Amino acid sequence: MSRTLVQPVGQKRLTNVAVVRLRKHGQLFEIACIPNKVMSWRARVEKKDLDEVFQSHTVYCNVSKGVLARSKDLIKAFGTDDQTKICIEILEKGELQVSGKEREAQLSTQFRDIATIVMEKTINPDTRRPYTITMIERLMHEIHFAVDPNLTSKEQALKVIKKLMENFPIKRAPPRVRFTAPKPSFAGLMEKVAEWNATFISKDESGTQPSIVSLLILLFSCLSLCYTTVTVAIASCVPFSCPRHF
Repeated sequence: MSRTLVQPVGQKRLTNVAVVRLRKHGQLFEIACIPNKVMSWRARVEKKDLDEVFQSHTVYCNVSKGVLARSKDLIKAFGTDDQTKICIEILEKGELQVSGKEREAQLSTQFRDIATIVMEKTINPDTRRPYTITMIERLMHEIHFAVDPNLTSKEQALKVIKKLMENFPIKRAPPRVRFTAPKPSFAGLMEKVAEWNATFISKDESGTQPSIVSLLILLFSCLSLCYTTVTVAIASCVPFSCPRHF
């Protein structure tokens, strides 16, 4: 006599999934996502296509056991039983369940990303050169920095820079600024920027709007030039401040 395995109606088992979990109104709800896609969604990389993120548009009480959430529980917790809307809310607000090795790899990668941002935004005030990535990572360990997976790498890098400046010879890198001017005014612009104690990084005299990229050691006081058509554009992501009358 042949036997067939019948899966209970309230169960739907999935394998090779990333589970996102959200507790709401005292009850736990889970969704099954495609591995490595959750973080892409939250970074707005996979924002357009839900099918690239979800294994299925289904809400579970327990993904590993395949237990589906009841409609009345969904309405009580979310005010609707629209599975797709609820899946999106869980995806955005829920906690991603990862294994110990996966979490360790993610934290290690983010630690490296933070160190890279710190390296790009700081210099050694004595040599006026950036520290190596190895040195930055060592200094981060010395201040007992721990990665917070709920904050972006840039947010944490800014906090790390502030902490490092309190304990080690390190400071924010001067801003790199690109100046452009019409050709007849370019020589005068070069002279004026030189008065600001700037270090020239590069110069491009091709085209009708030649430009220079400079490293400003001192903040300039005012662009008191006769070149009304001069424009200034940031040439790197390093933020800087300038006088209000600039």
